[in-house]
Amino acid sequence: MGRLPSVSGKDAVRALGKEGFRFIRQSGSHLVLQKALAGSTVTVIVPNHPELARGTLRAIIRKSGLSVDDFIALL
Repeated sequence: MGRLPSVSGKDAVRALGKEGFRFIRQSGSHLVLQKALAGSTVTVIVPNHPELARGTLRAIIRKSGLSVDDFIALL
């Protein structure tokens, strides 16, 4: 597992978009992304901040179903 880089909310949304997540809506400074899977939908909420806290970024990666290394490769 790689070390988490410093990532902005915009960069995280861009990386998740490459994995098939689409922007659904925005609520304040939080962006809601979804990816349709066979029989279910994965929803990830990303704060649109200049720099995401490492714990927040790790939770977003975990919720998306990616590994840290896969996420870093998408950046």
